[in-house]
Amino acid sequence: MDTLETRELRYFVAVAEELHFGRAAERLGMAQPPLSRAIQQLERRLGVSLLERNRRGVSLTSAGEVLLHEGRAALDATTAAARRTRRAGGADSPGGPRNRLVLAVKAAGSHELLHKLLDAYAAEPDAAEIEVLPCGIGEQEGLLRDGRADVALMQAPFNSLAGFDSEELLTEGQIAILPARHPLAARKTLSLADVSDVPDLPLARWPCHGTYPPGPGPEIHDQTQLAQLIALGRTVAVIPDSARAWLWTEHTAVPLTDAPPVVTHIAWPAHSHSLALAGLVRTAAQL
Repeated sequence: MDTLETRELRYFVAVAEELHFGRAAERLGMAQPPLSRAIQQLERRLGVSLLERNRRGVSLTSAGEVLLHEGRAALDATTAAARRTRRAGGADSPGGPRNRLVLAVKAAGSHELLHKLLDAYAAEPDAAEIEVLPCGIGEQEGLLRDGRADVALMQAPFNSLAGFDSEELLTEGQIAILPARHPLAARKTLSLADVSDVPDLPLARWPCHGTYPPGPGPEIHDQTQLAQLIALGRTVAVIPDSARAWLWTEHTAVPLTDAPPVVTHIAWPAHSHSLALAGLVRTAAQL
């Protein structure tokens, strides 16, 4: 049989992520014996071994690695379908809200572009309601995949566009954000080498495609944390030029002469058939 039940996938993903049947059963709110039986039945149906069980614990086989990857994607897809269906259904209910789209944007990012997009789209005769969902660094992809967002503003090369349709909206250079009192802040321009090898000012690190790159600098989780650490003289950041919009008086922005350009995209699930989303993308492409 080539079909899988959502329940089976939830059970397997929990065990594969915990690598412990007891913790997985607790996470699922069930007893351990029926969970073990369900995984064994799944292996028999598929005709493959998904887990290696021994005295040292539980580990994934190569087939289990594949099912974990595919299972997560499938569960995200079912969750996304439910969330987007509820949003679409609200517009059909008597007295319900008009059609609504959730737009995920990185907090404090692309201010000017976002203002232009929202104003231009609101002027369209059949415009849907746009709910702007500010998110942390690198979170847009997950919000799109699990249905919490319908569309997102994403920046390449920092965000992964794999599996999404997208349109390029803006290409810009990058700047170094430094403490205003640091000697490098007095320079007219800098190179990446200038800011990559400063002993007292390590480069800030934030997740690119879900993981943090190695380095001595602090791991950044949001824009407020980054702004404070720069103001305190603890780090330097290399970010798109549009980030000037949130600079503090304790910061100085210096253009980088050799940093790769950053391209802002509007991205959405490749299988979407939403007319409201198509209208928003069309407006964005015309800006």
